[in-house]
Amino acid sequence: MKKILIAVLSFMLLTVAVQAQKYAIIDTRYILDKMPDYNDAQKQLDVIAVGWQKDIDTKQADLDKMYQNFEAEQVMLTEDLRKKREDQLYNKEKELRDLQRKRFGFEGDLFKKRQELIKPIQDKVYNAVQKIAVMRGYDFVLDKSEGITIIFADPKLDKSEDVLKELGVR
Repeated sequence: MKKILIAVLSFMLLTVAVQAQKYAIIDTRYILDKMPDYNDAQKQLDVIAVGWQKDIDTKQADLDKMYQNFEAEQVMLTEDLRKKREDQLYNKEKELRDLQRKRFGFEGDLFKKRQELIKPIQDKVYNAVQKIAVMRGYDFVLDKSEGITIIFADPKLDKSEDVLKELGVR
């Protein structure tokens, strides 16, 4: 009886082990930091961003000076001249805000430059991860660098179509 029970338990454990999914964990931040191409691209981005920020700072200093001059001269200006100077200040301030948004805003020049310089390197890493995952039979590769993120999943494990079918959506 004991031998049968041990044999059944062994068979069950073997079945569970065969069906177990293989996964790996990587740290893309660590990988990227070790890549010379990434560090060079990051330095390029930093130089570009510093240059753009200096330009914005210069324009901000000019605007601040214009405001100070306006405040000092405001009492001596005619109504029309005062209105004209206020409009100039408003337009200059709007230009500055637009420039900041253009350079550093969501999908601004810095974002586009980052995509241009960094994305090919990230794609290289992703392709290497995918190659290793397929070669070693991993079902999942998780990235621990910025919270846990699935960076690769075996497509045969995707059950999205089954869920849509269950919901009656085609």
